[in-house]
Parts: sequence; C-alpha cells; structure tokens
Amino acid sequence: MESKSGVEAELTRDQALVRLAISDYVMLTKPRIILLLLVITFVPMFLAAPAAPGGWLILWTMVGGFLAAGGANALNQYVDRDIDHVMVRTRRRPLPDGRMSPMQVLIFGIALASLSFALLWWQVNLLAASIALFGLLFYVFVYTVLLKRSSTQNIVVGGLAGAVPPLVGWAAAANEISLLPIIMVLIVFYWTPPHFWALALMRQKEYRAAGVPMLPVVAGERETHRQIVIYSFLLLLISVLPVFLRHLGPVYLVLALALNGVFLWQAVDIWRKPTNANIWRLYKFSLLFLALLFLAMGIDHLFYSVPADVIDFSLYLPF
Repeated sequence: MESKSGVEAELTRDQALVRLAISDYVMLTKPRIILLLLVITFVPMFLAAPAAPGGWLILWTMVGGFLAAGGANALNQYVDRDIDHVMVRTRRRPLPDGRMSPMQVLIFGIALASLSFALLWWQVNLLAASIALFGLLFYVFVYTVLLKRSSTQNIVVGGLAGAVPPLVGWAAAANEISLLPIIMVLIVFYWTPPHFWALALMRQKEYRAAGVPMLPVVAGERETHRQIVIYSFLLLLISVLPVFLRHLGPVYLVLALALNGVFLWQAVDIWRKPTNANIWRLYKFSLLFLALLFLAMGIDHLFYSVPADVIDFSLYLPF
C-alpha cells in the first residue's frame, strides 16, 4: 500500500510539474492581451470582401495571429529579463521568477514566430504572413530593443507593432490592402499612447526603478495628462474619418462618437482631477473601447457597405 501511495504521489507531482510548465509557456504569450488583438484581426476580415470569409480561413488566421503575438511577447520577455524582476507586475513571470531559463524562452519565441509565418503563408497567404512577421519584428527590435529604454516616445512609435492586426485580417480575406484597414491601423496607433500612459502613471515608480523612460517618469505627470487628452482627441478624429470617406456608415458614426465621447471625457477628467481612480478607469475602459469600436464597424457593415478603394501594391513591385 505504501509503495502504491508513493507511486501515486510521484505521478501527482509529475502531473503538477507538467501543468506548471504548460501554464508558464502560456503565460509567456500573454493570452489576455492577445484576445484583444484577435478581435481587431477578426472584424476586418468581414469588411474586406463582399462575402463572409470561410470558417477555415478565420481559424488559421486567428491561430497564426495568436502565434505571432505570442512569439513577440515571449521574445519581449527574453530581452527584458534583466529588468522584469524589478517591477511588481512582471516579477512573477517565468523568467524573473527563475522557473524557466533564458534559452528556453528564446527558443520558444523563435519557434512561435517561425510557425506563425509558415502557417499563415501555407493556409492563408504570403501578404498576411509578411505583415504579421513585420509586426513581430517591429515590436521586438524597434520597440523593445531600440526604444523602450532610450526614448519617451517608445510606446508611441512602438505602438505601430500592435496596430498591424487589422492589416493581417484584411490581407487574409482580400489578399490586398485598401484605405480602410490603414485607417484602422491609425486608430490603434493613436489609441495606444493614452491606453499605455494610463498604466505608466499607475506604475511609474516601477518604471523609474527599472530605468525605463516612460513619459510620466521623464516629463512628469502633468505633461502625461496633457498628452493623454491630445491623443484622445486625435483618436476621435481618426475614428470618424472612415465615415467621411464613405467606407463606413451612420450606425458606426453614432457608436464611434459615443465611445470616443466617453474616452475623451475620461481623459479630460484625468486632466481635471488626476486621481488613481480616474486613471485606472480610463485604462480599463480603453481595453473595452477598442474591442467595441471594431465591433461597431462590423455591426455597421451589416447595414451599410461601400466598395473599398484598393491600393494595388503590385504596381510598385519590380517583378
């Protein structure tokens, strides 16, 4: 009986270790962040073509997008392994907590990146695969390696990496790029700074300790409040632009104005009364805002649809 109990205990320990290892690999991909990226990949697929995309195309595009974003996040943690232990919100990650080695994380990130490109090229198309790879490389090398520790504009420029999912979704369905997904990229681009600066305001002591020059650390809280309002206003203008260019209709206009009205009001409220509660409220709403804004595009598309002004990039290719 004792021997049997010992075997069972050993199996239980092994199972627990396996579950922990799987959990750590999943944690490296930051799945909660990827969920939002998949939403803004999914909706453009339905706007890109007159007919709805097939189920398999949607599935492979979502899987490929998850792998690309997960690979980028893992490689980001590999690069930041020397500072993640300083910050409370990152010190429990597998690398700073010592549960994984740097080489494991590096191999995992490269494997996901490679698999993403191969899968998207094989099951979707080369354009979507190339755009996803561009986003990954931009995030890792331009944002994480070059800008994150050297410039207050790190999140502004680096935000371009997180803005490519709409292009991936559109390219997956249409195998070309048009004006509307480019505007979607701009929407995400202008959404990123107020979203991330709100978090940076709440975590500025940690960023200061880690030597990361986020805007609140270098320019101060008041300037950050001002920049959040400016970018929130620019976000509103970019968000309604597709309506005036006749790519989206009145349903989207009403929903976009309502969502941006709340966003801008919360940004101004931070300027007027910069309490932690107001800052945290904007950060949490910003996550919901982007998902709802893209869903508003999809809802509008059910009632109002106009041809996209396609940019044929083949005209500029040398072959």
